[in-house]
Amino acid sequence: MTTMTNNTFIQRTLSTNDSLTGLALRIPAGIIFMAHGAQKLFGSFGGYGLEGTGQWMASIGLEPGYLMALAAGSAEFFGGIALLIGLLTRPAALVLAVTMLVAILTVHLPHGLFMSNNGYEFGLALLAISVALIFNGGGKLSVDNTLSKIQDDNLLDHSTPSSRAAV
Repeated sequence: MTTMTNNTFIQRTLSTNDSLTGLALRIPAGIIFMAHGAQKLFGSFGGYGLEGTGQWMASIGLEPGYLMALAAGSAEFFGGIALLIGLLTRPAALVLAVTMLVAILTVHLPHGLFMSNNGYEFGLALLAISVALIFNGGGKLSVDNTLSKIQDDNLLDHSTPSSRAAV
């Protein structure tokens, strides 16, 4: 019973379609999230690294700042990598959606919509992409799609002899 439940959970997590829509969403979002995570974690691309980002997060009330910077940076960096290759797309997109929701509500919302005023339009666009990937999955050219097909084949191979005879 537990094995069947685990298989069902894995199948639902990895399942996707053969559309290229997931790829079109994953690649740009993955690059953007990875770069923003690298800014927070490593100070790359003009970022402030964990110390600087942590101090800033603490200054706006996100405490403990260092851990919040680590959590946000890790979600963005590793979530971005996951989106790029299409591995565990749905869970990665969920974590990224929550990260964007927190960013919008705590940083950008008071500044209005437009980026020119540090508003939430960019975060909202990334949130929308993340939510779309939660619903859609990684798509045709994703590791999830490959793993899902392998999982399906394994389930067929482990079916009972009587059900295989019927096929």
